[in-house]
Amino acid sequence: MKTLIRDIAIVLVVVLAITFFIKPIIVKKTSMEPTLTENNYLFISKQAYRFGEPERGDIIVFPHYTGGEKELYIKRVIGLPGETIETKDGEVYVDGEALKEAYIKDVYTAGQENGIKVPKGQLYVLGDNREVSIDSRYAEVGTVDIDEVTGKAILRVYPFGEFGTL
Repeated sequence: MKTLIRDIAIVLVVVLAITFFIKPIIVKKTSMEPTLTENNYLFISKQAYRFGEPERGDIIVFPHYTGGEKELYIKRVIGLPGETIETKDGEVYVDGEALKEAYIKDVYTAGQENGIKVPKGQLYVLGDNREVSIDSRYAEVGTVDIDEVTGKAILRVYPFGEFGTL
């Protein structure tokens, strides 16, 4: 009987720990191709920014409300608080330096961002598939409040052939 109670307690502790720290999510759209594709199954760290700061290149999940409906967006952190973001001639610049973005689908980033300074406590995010991504370039998304971030993508679980950290 003691063994059964101990086993149940261990299972409960593991389940609670996973529920508190990790959240599974399925990629529903193509805005992060080629890095993430539709139906990729990810684990996100729900506590990533409680114990650390966001970094450029992190892939984050955050809620976006469209017509009263909540949808989770998955995007890449490009600009950090206090940085100035510009988009010109198809390239993204952070504080005057062109980003080297080997992860994007196309080499051209559409739009004209004329020196937006990322506010304190906010992030500037873009999808890797810039042609179809609704991201910080658009007023309906804008910069993302760090406190609103649901989590940081840390692991691709499915498809099994692409299993690994992000």
